[in-house]
Amino acid sequence: MSGTPEPLPEIVRLLQGKAGAAIGAVQCRTRSRIYVDVESAAVPDLTRIMFRELGYRLQTVTGTDAGSHIELLYHWASDREGFVVSLRTRVDRQRPQIDSIAGICKGAEWIEREIWELLGVHFRNHPDLRHLLLRDDWPQGDYPLRRDRGRGGNHG
Repeated sequence: MSGTPEPLPEIVRLLQGKAGAAIGAVQCRTRSRIYVDVESAAVPDLTRIMFRELGYRLQTVTGTDAGSHIELLYHWASDREGFVVSLRTRVDRQRPQIDSIAGICKGAEWIEREIWELLGVHFRNHPDLRHLLLRDDWPQGDYPLRRDRGRGGNHG
């Protein structure tokens, strides 16, 4: 492998052109996996681009308690081109909230409910933010996938 970096895929250049400063670091881990850091406020606009303009398929959204913040990854597949673009964003751990994309991409509705339940991320303007996996009487502020669960780390 030479010391010359490969050119950015067209999708990255397109996102940079449409979202500008909302796009941060880009990692092309393999020819079929691209990670793009984005500002959380830009996620709905980027969803419109990925889903409605480009016809990408939302594979899933994943969330992780990274200690100082909650990290969300929106995994978009281009079946035609054979690669996945993961839009990676961070939300504040103490007040984890982000705009829902369920109104743009209906497939995100249940995924956002799951992340809300298990990590405590509030999805603003979600059409039906209620329990999906946990009992309705699950203790408020007790998020099973938080690192400090069970150590007095309830987050309300």
